[in-house]
Amino acid sequence: MNRVRRNLNLNRQAQAALLFLLGATVLHAGLTDLHLRYVKAGLRPLLLLCGAVLVVTAMTTVWYEWREASGKRDHDGSGSGDGSGDGSDGGGESGNGGDGDGEHDHDLGHHEPRISWLLALPVLALILVAPPALGSYSATHTGTALQKPFGFPELPAGGTLRLGVGEYAARAVYDDGHGLRDRPIEITGFVALDPSGVPYLVRMSLNCCAADGQPVKIALTGAVPPVLQPDAWLEVTGTYSPRRTKDPVNDGPVPYFEVTSAKPVPTPNDPYDEVWNG
Repeated sequence: MNRVRRNLNLNRQAQAALLFLLGATVLHAGLTDLHLRYVKAGLRPLLLLCGAVLVVTAMTTVWYEWREASGKRDHDGSGSGDGSGDGSDGGGESGNGGDGDGEHDHDLGHHEPRISWLLALPVLALILVAPPALGSYSATHTGTALQKPFGFPELPAGGTLRLGVGEYAARAVYDDGHGLRDRPIEITGFVALDPSGVPYLVRMSLNCCAADGQPVKIALTGAVPPVLQPDAWLEVTGTYSPRRTKDPVNDGPVPYFEVTSAKPVPTPNDPYDEVWNG
């Protein structure tokens, strides 16, 4: 029985350690830009809350375990002098009859704490190996997620318009370029090439997390760089084009953008866009 209790204690300690490690990992992701590889920025407060709850739960488990162990030590110490000699025969009988039980208990619980530590491997992988953001492969194998927004807010007057891929595409397709005509526009996204070689500027849009990421695409024309590397990030400047095409994957609408200049830029800290609804 003592061996079983020790194994149970080790199991609780392993559980507490894994909870603490997982909570610390979630907090680390929430406090840095790492979480942007998995969920949209608006979910950061929930990640921090979940990480804090896991850490507090782990610490509470350790505290209860320590309090229970202290109570047992106090109880055993207070009763150690009563009937110590009377139970010698009973102890021998229990010892003789308990050999098989002891071996059985040993077989039941001995390897559980060691095996449970394997659950730490995914957590360590999350810390050490951050997955890349969804890129050109996903974009060329998934149809555009462009949808008609609820409305179109007024654009600032004068100067260069800095728009996201989703906003430009929605205004170009569903608002016929109203407010975009004859104005310089600047857009940032990554490059994707369809099977026929047509270059797209893409941004993956998220409803919640990377698992539901879908692309919004803009076809490029005009002064497009002669050599384009898929997944390379570009900042393109140009003007609205009324030209349209269809996505080869789902026949969704894809507007064109008339490029006047383009330059490579580093991958942004947040590579994803939220779904643009106006």
